[in-house]
Amino acid sequence: MKRLYSILQTVSQIRISIMNNYTYFKVTVENHIAQVAFNRPDKANSLVMPAWEEMQQIFEDLHHNPEARVIVLSGEGKHFCAGIDLELLMNIQQLNSTKCESRKREALRAFILKLQNTITSIERCRKPVLAAIHKGCIGGGVDIISACDMRYCTEDAYFTIKEVDMGLVADIGTMQRLPKIIGPGIMAELAYTGRKLFGAEAKEIGLVNKVYADKESMLKSVLELAAMIAKKSPVVVRGTKEMLLYTRDHSVDESLNYMATWNAAMLLSTDLMEAFQASMARREPVFEN
Repeated sequence: MKRLYSILQTVSQIRISIMNNYTYFKVTVENHIAQVAFNRPDKANSLVMPAWEEMQQIFEDLHHNPEARVIVLSGEGKHFCAGIDLELLMNIQQLNSTKCESRKREALRAFILKLQNTITSIERCRKPVLAAIHKGCIGGGVDIISACDMRYCTEDAYFTIKEVDMGLVADIGTMQRLPKIIGPGIMAELAYTGRKLFGAEAKEIGLVNKVYADKESMLKSVLELAAMIAKKSPVVVRGTKEMLLYTRDHSVDESLNYMATWNAAMLLSTDLMEAFQASMARREPVFEN
C-alpha cells in the first residue's frame, strides 16, 4: 500500500510538471487551485489548431489531477480571448482541393466536432471552472465561457457572438449553452446582431456573477473564491457539478432519481466523517485529494 501511494504521488508530480510545458497557455497548480491562462497576447489570444488541442489536453489533465480542485481560466495581455484564429478559418478552404463532395462535408463535420469536443472538455472536467474575463471575449471565446461553471468580468469587458458578421452560424457551443444561462430574447438579439455586450449589462442579464473595476481586483477576488471552493470536500464538489449539469439537461423527476442513486453510492465517504468531526472540534476540515 505504501509503495502504491508513493507511485501515485510520483505520477501526480509528473503530471503537474508536464502541465507547465505548453506553448499557448500558462498553467500552474498551487494550493489546489489550477490557474489556466490563454497565452498568445500578441494575437489577442486567438486560437490556432495546436492551441485548441492544447486546451483540450489541459482540461483532460486537470480532470484527472488529484492536486487540482478548482480551475481559474483567464487571459494574458490586452484581451481574454478572440476565439478562432482567422488563419484557421481560412485553412478550411483547403477542403476544396478534394473533388468528392461527400469527403469534403465529412472532413468539415469532423473539424467542427473536434472544436466542439475541445470546449466540451471544459464542461466534462469534474472540477469547477471559473472564468475571469477582461476586455474582448469574442466569437469562440463566448463558446468557451459558456462551458464554464461561473463567469466574472471587468467593467471594460465585452462579449460578442461575432460569427454572424463573418457569414457563419456559431457552431461550437454558444447556441447550445448560452440560452441555458441568459434569457431567450437577449440571446436572440446577441446572436442576430453580433453587438458588443459590456460588463454592466452582462451582470444585469446574468451572464456573469460580478463585475470588477479592473483585471487585478477581479483576479484577486476570483482566486479568493477559488480558495474557498478548494477547501471543500473534493468528492462533494465533484458531485455538485455532476448534479448541476445533469439537472440542466433533464426533468426534475429524472434529476431527483439520479441524485438518490448518486448519494446512495457516494454519501458515506470519509469526507462526511471529517466534516462532522471538524464541526464538533470547531476547526477547519482537511480533506484528502
